[in-house]
Amino acid sequence: MKRTTLSLIAGATALAAVTGFASLTAPGGAAAPEAKAPTRLPVERAGLACPVPSTSEVAETLYTSYTPVSSGTGTAKGGSGTAGKPTTPLAQLRPAASTTASGGTAKGGKKPNAPKAPATVTAPGKPVTAEANGATAPALTGSATGTLAPGWTVQQTTVVPAGGARGLLGLTCGAPDTDFWFPAASTAKERQDYVHLTNPDDTAAVADIELYGPEGVLKSQFTEGIPVPAHSTVPVLLSTLTGAAAQQSVTVHVTTRSGRVGAAIGSADDKLGSDWLAASADPASTAVLPGIPADATSVRLVAFVPGEEDADLKIQLVSKDGTIVPVSAGSLHVKSGMTASAELPDLTRGQVGSLLLTPSDPKKPTPVVAALRVVRGKGDDTEIAFVPATAAIAARATVADNRAKGTTLALTVPPGAAAQVKVTASAGSGGGTPVSKTVTVKGGTTTALTDLVPEGLKGSYALTVEPVSGGKVYAARTLAVPLDGTPMFTIQTFTDDRGTVEVPSAHQDLGVLD
Repeated sequence: MKRTTLSLIAGATALAAVTGFASLTAPGGAAAPEAKAPTRLPVERAGLACPVPSTSEVAETLYTSYTPVSSGTGTAKGGSGTAGKPTTPLAQLRPAASTTASGGTAKGGKKPNAPKAPATVTAPGKPVTAEANGATAPALTGSATGTLAPGWTVQQTTVVPAGGARGLLGLTCGAPDTDFWFPAASTAKERQDYVHLTNPDDTAAVADIELYGPEGVLKSQFTEGIPVPAHSTVPVLLSTLTGAAAQQSVTVHVTTRSGRVGAAIGSADDKLGSDWLAASADPASTAVLPGIPADATSVRLVAFVPGEEDADLKIQLVSKDGTIVPVSAGSLHVKSGMTASAELPDLTRGQVGSLLLTPSDPKKPTPVVAALRVVRGKGDDTEIAFVPATAAIAARATVADNRAKGTTLALTVPPGAAAQVKVTASAGSGGGTPVSKTVTVKGGTTTALTDLVPEGLKGSYALTVEPVSGGKVYAARTLAVPLDGTPMFTIQTFTDDRGTVEVPSAHQDLGVLD
């Protein structure tokens, strides 16, 4: 009897590490003694979804899969299996079927080509890469278990050297969810913006898409009840969803009626280039958009208020030298339910910076979502990237696929207390020794790091950021890969990896079972 009860308690604790919830009662239905304060345990399963990387025949895509080294990452051999038996940890990606918004199979029903090698991680601390080139590269879904689950991340990087989708496209593959906001999308004639809905689960999902322009809701069709079959992806061209006049700045809201999806917007501009637009952080009265390159030639801010109150926002630039109000625009009025935008020329003036949005009147905080469209270069040699508002890093965050040259890490701390931050460059995918350093970032400043590279690096590496003490920390990575005079680049913000979960402590007096 004692042995059985102990197994039940162990099983419930393992379940809590996955779901974040567990409860126990004593035999006979009696309430269990009052539990201790919750503890944090490493998650034992994580899932991600990567959209179709490109429709270009000349696209070259690299996937980088990585799990950072953690202390105390769960049970022996990686996690709890059936009846408490340990299982071998695994982090693996698999191809997803491509379907149309109406449920039909895309690309004539052809089976997608999987990456040349499975991006399978078998141990924390070293990136694993895989290639998938051309227009038939599929969307990918995957999961990580046991010791590979906490902090598992996958970076999808695509180079399109020519054509209408020319550019360097980067995306940190996202966790499935039920609600996404995308400011800075567009239905303009020169833009081809596709929202990609990818379902990593075993059951079908049903999604809705709403579009908001400068005058409010855009009349749309075919946007409700979009089926996303299990283990499949559905691309939807935004301009086909509405008969309204083309809009330069549109906010897209994706929700699910049932199930979960990964969501991202692939944007291609005929003149400027292409990249991925990731979802903005959840609506909040303060927004930080980190990592604007020092040589940005054009920056457009797009903001949206989901609630019923208008927002008056104060715009500030947080740079190496401090926090200032830009000359080009110091404030932005955002009407409820309408997309607002502001052009910010000559914003960074030669320094890596971050945009800080706060209520003009602190007594009237209004939640907003926001994103930036950033341009580098001039004339025919231009490229774009997007920076969504991101949340502060609570414990740890990682971006993979960094290169020996062309990687810039921006660390931003809003006005207030300084922060100490530990930054780790992992081993390389082909070899190298990881290195770490602790950086102090003053309140109201942005610190740019370009020299943190693993010793003896071969291949690409991951950057992991961990706040140590002090104020809130926001971060973004810029990867620049110039090609034939075009300053190709992409920017990924750091999102907390939620590698641990709060688990209620379960108590029982086993003496009653004698």
